[in-house]
Amino acid sequence: MADELNVPSEGRSMAAQSDPGVVSIADGHVMLDGPDGVAVTMTPYAAAETGRRLIAGAERALAQT
Repeated sequence: MADELNVPSEGRSMAAQSDPGVVSIADGHVMLDGPDGVAVTMTPYAAAETGRRLIAGAERALAQT
């Protein structure tokens, strides 16, 4: 499920996903599979830092609702 977001600075809209991504591990890397075929492979450091930033952003967004 997705909510539509406007991105005025880029002059476009994008869908905000409400389903979480799926994480897997292979060869010492962390892989995140998201909606619409989005896939990201990260080092453990990048994955951990991204996770911290996602949690911080989610907490700020929840405070706005």
